[in-house]
Amino acid sequence: MQYIEIAIAIIGAVALAWIADLLTGRRGMGAVILVALVSAACGAFLAIRVFAVATLTDWEWLVWSLVTTVVGLAAFFLFRNKR
Repeated sequence: MQYIEIAIAIIGAVALAWIADLLTGRRGMGAVILVALVSAACGAFLAIRVFAVATLTDWEWLVWSLVTTVVGLAAFFLFRNKR
């Protein structure tokens, strides 16, 4: 399983998006999943390329990815347009 870390990051981001959608009572999963996946990609980029604390074969970037997913979802629900 060469890319198991990437699969875990994607599954974790989608799971966090699903939990966030359940907690907020919203019905639109598309935007929430998009925000979660983009946030996870940004966290992985920060860990691997910007701060160089991990490589793609390490597990440390996975934690960065999931933490930035939580931060991104929190910002999304905090600053979204409420009509």
